[in-house]
Amino acid sequence: MTALDLRRKIGQLMVFGFKGITASDEIKDLIRDYHVGGIILFGRNIGTPKEILELTTELQQEAKNSGHELPLLICTDQENGVVRRLGDGTTVFPGAMLLGATKNPDYAYHIGVATGKELKALGINWNLAPVLDVNNNPLNPVIGVRSYGESANHVSDFGKAAMKGLQDAGIITTLKHFPGHGDTELDSHLDLPVIAHDMKRLQEIELKPFVECINEGADTVMSAHVYFPTIEKNPGVPATLSRAVITGLLREQLSFDGVVTTDCLEMNAISKTIGTAQGAVQAIKAGVDLIMISHLHNLQKDAFEEIVKAVESGEIEEKLIDEALARVTKLKQKYLSWSETGIMRSNDGVPKVVGSKEHQQQALEVFRQGITIVKNNEGILPLSKAPNHRVFVIYPENSAIKLVEDLRYSYYALGELIKEIHPAADTLLTPNPVSDEQIFEIIEQAADYDTVVVGTLTALPGSQQVKLIEGLYNKGKKIVVIAMRSPYDLRFLPDIQGYIATYEFTYPALQMAVKALYGEEEVKGELPVTIIDQT
Repeated sequence: MTALDLRRKIGQLMVFGFKGITASDEIKDLIRDYHVGGIILFGRNIGTPKEILELTTELQQEAKNSGHELPLLICTDQENGVVRRLGDGTTVFPGAMLLGATKNPDYAYHIGVATGKELKALGINWNLAPVLDVNNNPLNPVIGVRSYGESANHVSDFGKAAMKGLQDAGIITTLKHFPGHGDTELDSHLDLPVIAHDMKRLQEIELKPFVECINEGADTVMSAHVYFPTIEKNPGVPATLSRAVITGLLREQLSFDGVVTTDCLEMNAISKTIGTAQGAVQAIKAGVDLIMISHLHNLQKDAFEEIVKAVESGEIEEKLIDEALARVTKLKQKYLSWSETGIMRSNDGVPKVVGSKEHQQQALEVFRQGITIVKNNEGILPLSKAPNHRVFVIYPENSAIKLVEDLRYSYYALGELIKEIHPAADTLLTPNPVSDEQIFEIIEQAADYDTVVVGTLTALPGSQQVKLIEGLYNKGKKIVVIAMRSPYDLRFLPDIQGYIATYEFTYPALQMAVKALYGEEEVKGELPVTIIDQT
């Protein structure tokens, strides 16, 4: 094998990101000179649908001109809900926990098909979804509403349906985050979480959705940057870098013969421990096929060169590279062809399926079936729209957004949506967190109102959001809370009269919740997670 052949092979095992809504010189260089075979797109790469299609076409053209035998894998995190990358001009589809609240996996299938059609129409051929983490820890800072619920069976059913839907639309799917990120209280973007359950428990809960989806024909599996001491005996080695997890458990025990990809190796659980470049080497040695480095060009090059060096020195067996390449090639051959990349088609513009009325209506019905009225004590709902019914709406800026979420979609819509239905309502957008002084002023301001509607965004015990609601409650106010992200907020609140869970802060989710608030829509969701206080 020549040095050039080796570099081309290794390039096909890389998934790299870049900045900008047009192909940067750096990413073109990596496609051309390093033969990089995979690209990841984030919000920073997403313009209008026309611009997305132009970008993916430009990337594929670069690959074809550079002699790539097969098209690029182009992926993104279109989980829907709080983690979505596509923007204006595309359909806002409901996310996992809202789907889980419908209690009907058929909705997950149909939303999967529709999501896949829009992705494919824009030249994106690989979705980093569905999330199969079982969210059995209410304090999980990174999964939460990205999960279908707290039951392994529930997550299995919805995960399989979503996977099948995406596949039927011609999209490569990803089961994540193997072997499970649901029962953690740390975010692996920031630190290394540990899940110390024994094997029996892991098989019954964490692994069950992965096993069921693998048996139904999974395409790719993404590893978690989480340490599982029951499986990996070397202290502090995350699943991504663990041969016991990737080869021993996933390949040998669970018989998965598809493609395994890392999560981004720039996350702190890797970059602040072993380092991104060495992490890439160890991941390949563990049995991973695709190395994902989403941001920094220098780290992408460093990781590539470290893998080349490790193969040339014998640290990585050449056979591992060949086996990984064979799996990646097989996946590409199944799903990709140059005729479908756009560069071989006439330039007809963005297909009409993107953001179509049909998809919007389909999504709307799922929002109706998923938004959940958790509490309606004393018949507080629906609220009266009468001009003399004084309603005060208090809601926070969406500034406490998670790293994986996209700041572009942190809508401040609750107040304006309520005023559309009830123009006499008064609204107040507060900082997040709100100060003690502001809490005092808000409570004083609320004194003359009949009902106070409060929007929350993952209210934690002792937080300023909770302190504000407690203060209003202690003044005897009638309170309805709209939980705009986490349904678990109720666990930390006083005995308020009304509580609606939207599971996400997307515009149509909030719009449906507000219509339910005033009785203009009948929503039918049921909580897919346990909340202690449901009285």
